[in-house]
Amino acid sequence: MKEYAHSKGVALIGDLPFFVSPDSSDVWANPEWFLLDEHRRPRFVAGVPPDYFSAQGQLWGNPVYNWDALRSTEYRWCIDRLRALLAHVDLIRLDHFRGFAAAWHVPAGAPTAQSGQWIPGPGAAFFQCVQSEFGRLPFIAEDLGIITPDVQMLRDQFEVPGTRILQFAFDGHADNPYLPHNYIPNTVVYTGTHDNATTRQWYEELPQQQRRNLWSYLKQPPGESGDAAPGLITLAWSSRAALAIAPLQDLLNLGGTTRMNVPGRADGNWRWRYTEEEFSPDVFSWLYQLTKTSRRLLDIN
Repeated sequence: MKEYAHSKGVALIGDLPFFVSPDSSDVWANPEWFLLDEHRRPRFVAGVPPDYFSAQGQLWGNPVYNWDALRSTEYRWCIDRLRALLAHVDLIRLDHFRGFAAAWHVPAGAPTAQSGQWIPGPGAAFFQCVQSEFGRLPFIAEDLGIITPDVQMLRDQFEVPGTRILQFAFDGHADNPYLPHNYIPNTVVYTGTHDNATTRQWYEELPQQQRRNLWSYLKQPPGESGDAAPGLITLAWSSRAALAIAPLQDLLNLGGTTRMNVPGRADGNWRWRYTEEEFSPDVFSWLYQLTKTSRRLLDIN
């Protein structure tokens, strides 16, 4: 598939979860790289602390890494993991990028994530080893959530592009980092990601004041729910961000029934499939013209 994509001038972006499952082959074959007890069960599990969205935090249940052991091998297992994925894709989106600076460790068996604490990750040493191995850092940082200055410094030290989500932009504050006028070029902008509602559904659920903020920023008269996705795509394509991405659901202007994933819900995700009938030539003609006028059209000949 990678070879076929390259023959069409298309590059592929893959995703690397920060953690692995407790019952994965990774843990079974390499228990020494994780903080496990004598029965090979996690001593600590991953999660995130309480925040605006969850008073008890999120308890993910993944085993956490033994960074001291991994450091002693110059992160060989981690580098092998990256190499395996790069055999299939050109760029890697590093999920939970903040975990490289520090991750939330919760004692195994705790009923909520509230009793956890931040434990330092591998930091700059990890990326230096990766850079020595590959000569480049083919990464995009998923730097969403609780982002502290140390996370930003790590991202910027290695010039890894960060992530900006337009659906987070319209709270009315001019310094909102998701508003395009606050971007630096080394940025990847999305209308929304797989974890968000489709833009059409997002707009339908948006408070009236934020709707007004959206149309004011777009310098357009208030529109309908069907106008929101084209508006955000146009805004993303017209921004300073080096790369602009829109989910296919937004390009096709689809509603909530086509949402890809609901974070924290284990079942019923990743089931949407497009049909050939949904592919309208007019949609792709519009996208082509927008890409051209936004000077994002690359000559691959």
